[in-house]
Amino acid sequence: MDTLAEFLEKIADEDKQTKLRHLFADILHEYPDLLPVIKWGQPMFTSHQTFILGISVSKEHFSVSPETACLNQFIPEIEAAGYSYTDNIFRIKWSQAIDTTLIFKMIAFNLEDKANMTTFWR
Repeated sequence: MDTLAEFLEKIADEDKQTKLRHLFADILHEYPDLLPVIKWGQPMFTSHQTFILGISVSKEHFSVSPETACLNQFIPEIEAAGYSYTDNIFRIKWSQAIDTTLIFKMIAFNLEDKANMTTFWR
C-alpha cells in the first residue's frame, strides 16, 4: 500500500483521500494477490504484469478503468449504479457511494479473462 499512499498524499482534499484509501484497502483485502503500481501517474492494479484495473482522479469524480472489453460486460450495472461512462472508463462522483461489488466483479472478470495474457493491455 506504500505505492498507493504516495499517490494519495498528492490529493489535497482529505475526504477524497479517505474515500480512495478505503477503496484501495477493500480491493487489496478482496484480492490480496493484486499488485498496486503507479503508471502514467495513476494507480493501477496488476496481476502477472497484466493490467486489471486503473483509477484516475479529477475535481468532480474519479474514474475507474477496467478496459473496454470488461466495461462492456457491466454497462447495465454501471447505469443502475448511476455512474456515467465512456468507451473506456466509468465515473464515480465524489458525492456518490462506491459500488465495491461492481468493482470486484470487474476485477474477477479481468482476472479470469486475462489469466493467460502475457502483455500489459488486451
